[in-house]
Amino acid sequence: MVMTEDEIFHCLAEIVAEVAGIPASSVTHESDIAADLDISSLLMVEIIIAAEEKFSVEIPDAALKDLKTVQDLVSYVQRVHSAPGVTTT
Repeated sequence: MVMTEDEIFHCLAEIVAEVAGIPASSVTHESDIAADLDISSLLMVEIIIAAEEKFSVEIPDAALKDLKTVQDLVSYVQRVHSAPGVTTT
């Protein structure tokens, strides 16, 4: 099932809320994960693992350096889901 960008965002906001204890309503597309949400690298790993499970995707370590904002993560998940021939986990 292909999720819309908005659906992916809301799921990620819920993951951030659950993992980091930040209200989902405080998470925006533009939120910088480290600076605005004050999420440590350890919590980021937990968020990535939860996102991989939720969206059945693999987010390699090499991609993490480019995932600065919540929108970056939304776009990454959406790109993986829409790429032809890409096998998700």
